[in-house]
Amino acid sequence: MTNNLESVFNKDTIGLGKRKRAIARVFLVPGEGNLIINKIVGEKYFQYNTSYLTSIWSPLKSLNLQNQFDIVALVYGGGLTGQAESIRLGVSRLLCKLDPQNRKTLKPFGFLSRDSRIKERKKYGLKKARKASQYSKR
Repeated sequence: MTNNLESVFNKDTIGLGKRKRAIARVFLVPGEGNLIINKIVGEKYFQYNTSYLTSIWSPLKSLNLQNQFDIVALVYGGGLTGQAESIRLGVSRLLCKLDPQNRKTLKPFGFLSRDSRIKERKKYGLKKARKASQYSKR
């Protein structure tokens, strides 16, 4: 499945985006503004949630390119929010690869910054990452 798309596109036409546990490989194909995620229509994949869809299309809208490209993404891991934001980062990075002038437009919106917040690991002696049992003085 993934090898078929990656064999058609070379390394320069893949945008990689990460957020929390989600990893997205994004491809921009000349088209009329369709979104395909894991071979499923994007609206159906994100359960018709407009906030996820506007988040994905925002880098292309800021450059007025929303009707010139189709977004094809291969995503795994994480939840829907992490996947949507990882696709947005992958689209932004790919647009910068295509034309370095796009970086000046996308950088002020924060589309090129990787959100590094991930789940903190559980420590021994604690119940969760920071939750400890109640302290008793007496």
